[in-house]
Amino acid sequence: MESLSVAWWLWMLLGIALLAAEILTPGGFYIIFFGVAGLAVGVLKLCGFIDSLAGEGLLFAALAVAGLAFFRKPLMQRFRHLSAPQKEVDSLTSEVAVALADIPPRSLGKVELRGAVWSAQNVSSTLIPKSARCRVDSVDGLTLNVRNL
Repeated sequence: MESLSVAWWLWMLLGIALLAAEILTPGGFYIIFFGVAGLAVGVLKLCGFIDSLAGEGLLFAALAVAGLAFFRKPLMQRFRHLSAPQKEVDSLTSEVAVALADIPPRSLGKVELRGAVWSAQNVSSTLIPKSARCRVDSVDGLTLNVRNL
Protein backbone atom coordinates (compact mmCIF):
# COMPACT_ATOMS: atom_id res chain seq x y z
CA MET A 1 0.00 0.00 0.00
CA GLU A 2 1.44 3.35 -1.08
CA SER A 3 1.51 6.18 1.45
CA LEU A 4 -0.23 9.45 0.76
CA SER A 5 2.01 12.01 -0.96
CA VAL A 6 2.00 14.82 -3.50
CA ALA A 7 3.35 14.23 -7.00
CA TRP A 8 6.82 15.66 -7.67
CA TRP A 9 5.58 17.84 -10.51
CA LEU A 10 3.07 19.53 -8.18
CA TRP A 11 5.95 20.60 -5.94
CA MET A 12 7.78 21.93 -9.01
CA LEU A 13 4.69 23.89 -10.11
CA LEU A 14 4.29 25.30 -6.59
CA GLY A 15 7.94 26.34 -6.55
CA ILE A 16 7.72 28.03 -9.95
CA ALA A 17 4.49 29.80 -8.97
CA LEU A 18 6.06 31.09 -5.75
CA LEU A 19 9.17 32.29 -7.60
CA ALA A 20 6.94 34.10 -10.08
CA ALA A 21 5.02 35.66 -7.18
CA GLU A 22 8.31 36.94 -5.73
CA ILE A 23 9.20 38.55 -9.03
CA LEU A 24 5.77 40.15 -9.44
CA THR A 25 5.47 41.55 -5.92
CA PRO A 26 7.66 43.96 -3.97
CA GLY A 27 7.88 41.49 -1.10
CA GLY A 28 11.48 41.94 -0.09
CA PHE A 29 12.82 38.41 -0.61
CA TYR A 30 10.39 36.35 1.44
CA ILE A 31 8.46 34.27 -1.08
CA ILE A 32 11.60 33.27 -3.00
CA PHE A 33 12.69 30.92 -0.21
CA PHE A 34 9.35 29.11 -0.29
CA GLY A 35 9.68 28.79 -4.07
CA VAL A 36 13.16 27.35 -3.83
CA ALA A 37 11.99 24.98 -1.08
CA GLY A 38 9.14 23.79 -3.32
CA LEU A 39 11.55 23.13 -6.17
CA ALA A 40 13.95 21.30 -3.85
CA VAL A 41 11.19 19.07 -2.49
CA GLY A 42 10.07 18.36 -6.06
CA VAL A 43 13.58 17.31 -7.10
CA LEU A 44 14.07 15.16 -3.99
CA LYS A 45 10.65 13.55 -4.55
CA LEU A 46 11.54 12.83 -8.19
CA CYS A 47 14.80 11.18 -7.10
CA GLY A 48 12.92 9.03 -4.60
CA PHE A 49 14.38 10.43 -1.38
CA ILE A 50 10.95 11.38 0.03
CA ASP A 51 7.85 9.21 -0.01
CA SER A 52 5.41 10.55 2.60
CA LEU A 53 3.25 13.64 2.76
CA ALA A 54 4.49 14.43 6.26
CA GLY A 55 8.10 14.23 5.12
CA GLU A 56 7.40 16.45 2.15
CA GLY A 57 5.64 19.07 4.24
CA LEU A 58 8.26 19.07 6.98
CA LEU A 59 11.11 19.33 4.51
CA PHE A 60 9.35 22.15 2.63
CA ALA A 61 8.80 24.11 5.84
CA ALA A 62 12.31 23.44 7.14
CA LEU A 63 14.00 24.49 3.89
CA ALA A 64 11.90 27.66 3.61
CA VAL A 65 12.53 28.74 7.22
CA ALA A 66 16.25 27.90 6.99
CA GLY A 67 16.52 29.92 3.78
CA LEU A 68 14.81 32.88 5.42
CA ALA A 69 16.98 32.64 8.52
CA PHE A 70 20.35 32.23 6.83
CA PHE A 71 20.13 33.79 3.39
CA ARG A 72 17.62 36.67 3.43
CA LYS A 73 19.84 39.21 5.19
CA PRO A 74 22.90 38.62 2.96
CA LEU A 75 20.65 38.69 -0.10
CA MET A 76 19.12 42.01 0.98
CA GLN A 77 22.60 43.48 1.58
CA ARG A 78 23.81 42.23 -1.79
CA PHE A 79 20.93 43.84 -3.71
CA ARG A 80 20.57 47.00 -1.60
CA HIS A 81 22.81 48.99 -3.95
CA LEU A 82 20.40 48.32 -6.83
CA SER A 83 17.59 50.24 -5.16
CA ALA A 84 17.42 54.01 -5.05
CA PRO A 85 19.94 55.54 -2.68
CA GLN A 86 18.60 56.02 0.81
CA LYS A 87 18.81 59.74 1.33
CA GLU A 88 16.64 62.34 2.94
CA VAL A 89 13.91 63.25 0.48
CA ASP A 90 13.50 66.83 1.61
CA SER A 91 15.38 68.78 4.22
CA LEU A 92 14.13 71.96 5.85
CA THR A 93 17.47 72.67 7.52
CA SER A 94 18.95 76.03 6.44
CA GLU A 95 15.62 77.16 4.93
CA VAL A 96 14.34 80.66 5.72
CA ALA A 97 10.98 80.98 7.52
CA VAL A 98 8.92 84.01 8.58
CA ALA A 99 7.75 84.44 12.18
CA LEU A 100 3.98 84.87 12.45
CA ALA A 101 4.26 86.42 15.94
CA ASP A 102 7.03 87.42 18.33
CA ILE A 103 8.94 84.35 19.49
CA PRO A 104 10.86 84.95 22.75
CA PRO A 105 14.21 83.19 23.27
CA ARG A 106 13.88 79.46 24.09
CA SER A 107 10.09 79.63 23.52
CA LEU A 108 7.61 78.15 21.09
CA GLY A 109 5.80 80.08 18.39
CA LYS A 110 4.59 79.80 14.80
CA VAL A 111 6.46 80.37 11.55
CA GLU A 112 5.52 80.14 7.90
CA LEU A 113 7.71 78.09 5.62
CA ARG A 114 6.92 77.08 2.04
CA GLY A 115 3.34 78.28 2.42
CA ALA A 116 2.63 76.17 5.51
CA VAL A 117 2.41 77.13 9.18
CA TRP A 118 4.83 75.28 11.47
CA SER A 119 5.41 75.14 15.19
CA ALA A 120 8.80 76.61 15.90
CA GLN A 121 11.12 76.94 18.84
CA ASN A 122 13.46 79.90 19.05
CA VAL A 123 16.83 78.34 19.90
CA SER A 124 18.68 81.67 19.89
CA SER A 125 19.16 83.98 22.87
CA THR A 126 17.37 86.92 21.20
CA LEU A 127 13.74 87.64 20.34
CA ILE A 128 12.54 86.83 16.85
CA PRO A 129 10.06 89.67 16.06
CA LYS A 130 6.83 89.18 14.11
CA SER A 131 7.37 89.08 10.32
CA ALA A 132 11.13 88.65 10.79
CA ARG A 133 12.98 86.12 8.71
CA CYS A 134 14.67 83.32 10.61
CA ARG A 135 16.76 80.29 9.65
CA VAL A 136 15.83 76.69 10.41
CA ASP A 137 18.63 75.11 12.47
CA SER A 138 17.13 71.65 12.77
CA VAL A 139 13.85 69.76 12.77
CA ASP A 140 12.52 67.94 15.82
CA GLY A 141 9.46 65.97 14.73
CA LEU A 142 7.02 68.61 13.49
CA THR A 143 8.72 71.48 15.31
CA LEU A 144 11.31 73.63 13.57
CA ASN A 145 14.20 74.92 15.65
CA VAL A 146 14.81 78.42 14.36
CA ARG A 147 17.16 81.34 15.06
CA ASN A 148 17.59 84.92 13.87
CA LEU A 149 19.32 85.44 10.55
